[in-house]
Amino acid sequence: MRTMNENKFMTVDPNTGPMEAAIKPLPFKAPNFIHSGIGGAAAGKKNRTWKNLKQILASERALPWQLNDPSYFNIEAPPSFKPAKKYSDISGLPANYTDPQSKLRFSSIEEFAYIRMLPSDVVTGYLALRKATSIVP
Repeated sequence: MRTMNENKFMTVDPNTGPMEAAIKPLPFKAPNFIHSGIGGAAAGKKNRTWKNLKQILASERALPWQLNDPSYFNIEAPPSFKPAKKYSDISGLPANYTDPQSKLRFSSIEEFAYIRMLPSDVVTGYLALRKATSIVP
């Protein structure tokens, strides 16, 4: 009967007892591998020193910046390809619906009923808040 203990094979004979066989090297381990240091995964790494915001700003001011170099204030981005999100004029929740009569956006049946009860001057005020150009007659 043979049993395996880590990478050693033990032969168990009922008459003589356990006998240790030759050590067989594991196929996935390199026999000449040596760890780079004691202390786990971060053994060979230097400790990172963190800079605070004042130090970062001071080091950026010292760099030779040109006038046309990009910064946070002059980066120009192209318009987004995604359509703008639409929100309800009443609750501010994401709106999937638009009232065809008043052009106000709403997200639930209760808001639709509320919009239909609003007078035209209040509807015009909601549209002005959204900066919508359509004016309700």
